[in-house]
Amino acid sequence: MTLMHRARQGEIPEVIALAAESEHVAPEKLRDLVAAGRVVIPRNRKRREIRPVAIGEGLTIKVNANVGSSRDRADLSLEMEKMRAAVAAGADAVMDLSTGGPIDEIRRAILAGCPVPIGTVPLYQAAADGNLRGKSWVELTADDFFAGIEKQAGEGVDFMTVHCGVTRASIERLVREGRRLDIVSRGGSLLAEWMDFNGQENPFYEQYDRLLAICREYDITISLGDGLRPGCLADATDRAQVHELMTLGELTERAWAKYVQVMVEGPGHVPMHQIAANIVLQKRLCHGAPFYVLGPLVTDIAPGRPRAMSAACAAIRVAITPSRTSSTGGSRRCSEGVT
Repeated sequence: MTLMHRARQGEIPEVIALAAESEHVAPEKLRDLVAAGRVVIPRNRKRREIRPVAIGEGLTIKVNANVGSSRDRADLSLEMEKMRAAVAAGADAVMDLSTGGPIDEIRRAILAGCPVPIGTVPLYQAAADGNLRGKSWVELTADDFFAGIEKQAGEGVDFMTVHCGVTRASIERLVREGRRLDIVSRGGSLLAEWMDFNGQENPFYEQYDRLLAICREYDITISLGDGLRPGCLADATDRAQVHELMTLGELTERAWAKYVQVMVEGPGHVPMHQIAANIVLQKRLCHGAPFYVLGPLVTDIAPGRPRAMSAACAAIRVAITPSRTSSTGGSRRCSEGVT
């Protein structure tokens, strides 16, 4: 039974009680917010020892720190150092976005040593595993995609970013309207390429119930990725972004029907005067689900420190290490990003 299911039955599990104490709210209130999907507490049922972190409506703002290796810089000890620095600086969650080197070893070490919720993007796992088998990205199958999710779920990952809203219909709208910067999300661009080459629908959308079954088994929180978020101010709030958001709202309801917790990512690069409209739109279309904010970035001219330019608050805010954007820095820069 998932945490959301237990909350809907009126229970107050220990994880809710502890999170309520930390947030200085009544346990009954937090239970009701979890039951309604307005708050999530990401924790894989295999990771009982981590600190409960409640994210969402009426609670303190949470900071997530992104770490991870690349093909050009893959060092387990460095990633562990960055993780520890982020937690020491106050990060409430950590995402391992490793794409190169011994990514399985890095993730398992972070899971074993991190006291806060851990998130990943399993699509990167599928790409890495396929590469080891000599497969190009477009040669992967739906089973390959889900194998990465199942592997990470079994290891204890607490929340996963999955780009379920990048569909053939949303891509058609993007192409029809046009964009200055096309698709800037790594996950979104990979899926768009795969769909175009294979002439098939996004497996994460087409087989969404399969994803929900895995998340329900391990009580994993889904972070519905914004694969079509705008990468510059000129593309903000366009048809592709809004169409994807509408799809994510529908997928949120389907997840809740299976007692799976959900966060929704967005909105990317947005002019200052459109921030309020984007927040209202997300809350309305996604029925109050917590907003995992990538930005809002109100400028296009801050390379190397994009998340530091975030000017608005939401349920959770990303702290991204410099190595994710400019291949520089280590634990000190990671700590700076969080603080």
